[in-house]
Amino acid sequence: MAAPPTLETNPADRPPPVLEAHGIRKEFPGVLALDGVGLRLYPGEVHALMGENGAGKSTLIKVLTGVHPADGGTILVDGEARAFGDPLQAQNAGISTVYQEVNLCSNLSVAENILIGREPRRFGMIHWSALRRRAGELLAELELDLDVTGPLDSHSLAVQQLVAIVRAVDVSAKVLVLDEPTSSLDREEVAQLFTLVRRLRDRGVAILFVTHFLDQVFEICDRVTVLRNGRLEGEYPIGELAHVSLVQRMIGGELATLDELSEAAHEEAEERTAEEPFIEARQLGRTGFIEPYDLDIRPGEVIGLAGLLGSGRTEAARLLFGADAADAGELRVQGETVSLRTPRAAIARKIAFCSENRKSEGLVGELTVRENIVLAMQAARGWTRPISRTRQEELTRRWISALDIRPADPEAQVRHLSGGNQQKVLLARWLLTDPRLLILDEPTRGIDIGAKAEIQKLVARLSAEGTAVLFISAELDEVLRLSHRIGVLRDHRMVATLTNDDTVTPERILATIATGEDS
Repeated sequence: MAAPPTLETNPADRPPPVLEAHGIRKEFPGVLALDGVGLRLYPGEVHALMGENGAGKSTLIKVLTGVHPADGGTILVDGEARAFGDPLQAQNAGISTVYQEVNLCSNLSVAENILIGREPRRFGMIHWSALRRRAGELLAELELDLDVTGPLDSHSLAVQQLVAIVRAVDVSAKVLVLDEPTSSLDREEVAQLFTLVRRLRDRGVAILFVTHFLDQVFEICDRVTVLRNGRLEGEYPIGELAHVSLVQRMIGGELATLDELSEAAHEEAEERTAEEPFIEARQLGRTGFIEPYDLDIRPGEVIGLAGLLGSGRTEAARLLFGADAADAGELRVQGETVSLRTPRAAIARKIAFCSENRKSEGLVGELTVRENIVLAMQAARGWTRPISRTRQEELTRRWISALDIRPADPEAQVRHLSGGNQQKVLLARWLLTDPRLLILDEPTRGIDIGAKAEIQKLVARLSAEGTAVLFISAELDEVLRLSHRIGVLRDHRMVATLTNDDTVTPERILATIATGEDS
């Protein structure tokens, strides 16, 4: 295996980095999360950290901020080697983090949140007037106009993010890590946040900006470090990258060619376009999650959803399953307008959903393979009509055999199975309900090549048998191999729906993701 890329020598005309990481290695049981990763942050810059899910971004942040100890490598702060045993040590060294979910006390005032733990005191008691005065001074320094006496929960999420940043900067003004700070903000709120980020940059703060929004990277960042599969792909000035180039570096350029599986899945594509859709979405959306979109899915059709992590693929799918309630548009199932506000309502309409979070939203690790497989069928029947133990065992044996689940033990706890076999158990659960539409969200993520190929063949077989499939994957080769049509998403918008013919190539999809429009 080739050695991971290393960071180039610091140019003579640039000040030394305030934070450096070299050769960072981090291993968890069975997983090498970081393999020789490096990063440099300079004073007065906004530096993007980019990579797809599983690339190692979160792990690197946690190593840099003392949440996880590194298993190898060196961290330098102002040229001095440091090792952080906990986040407080990193904070004392000048590294502070603001996470996507604001970690403040919403019932306290703005002033109290800014100075919590560092309140000015007089005779052992909090000096309230001094606290409010100091909080006001900090806000004024950053040109923010807020009532410091008002409760934090009276403000929008965007303002709460700003308060969290002010607190972080007051605690530590060297390095500020912003972890997905804009994921729940609208455009005006993002603009407000970026104004503050630029002020901090101009004051010499080094800002590490973690996001999945390409446009925001090109708008606010000076340089970018790209991770892929736990390794350093490279470090680049933003001005030297095109959108497409950045996407290619994040997901890799090696995409498999279409094979016989593709041909089998596409034989009847033209005939299916004449069939009535099983499901029709018309300007279906949910404020703050996915902008209104149109989508038809016909029996036997595989619709792929392509886009970067956070582009809105999962959010679009969850509206079709009732996992989230739409607040805009209309949904029709077999021509009938319906309101799917719960998964149970979707299951009753023969819609099934395999979540990408199979451990937290899919499987129950403490239950057996048998209990996990029959869970959805039992929920659809209602708990007053239990499935007999004999019937449970019969159904479980059938699907263990059909999907080659190993070990072939219905009473094994599902948490002890490999990732690929856990995914098969989840598929068996939903196939048992005989769905008309099967939504698969990253069904092959984190599983071995053999299990991945089996799941791909299963999708092709289901399609041939007339089951509609909505297939979400970060791997373009999978999307191209299996799909009849491809919905392309970017920044929570479905920007194009492409018929998967000879004109649809990985390059065309990448360009659509990068530019937001079909070329």
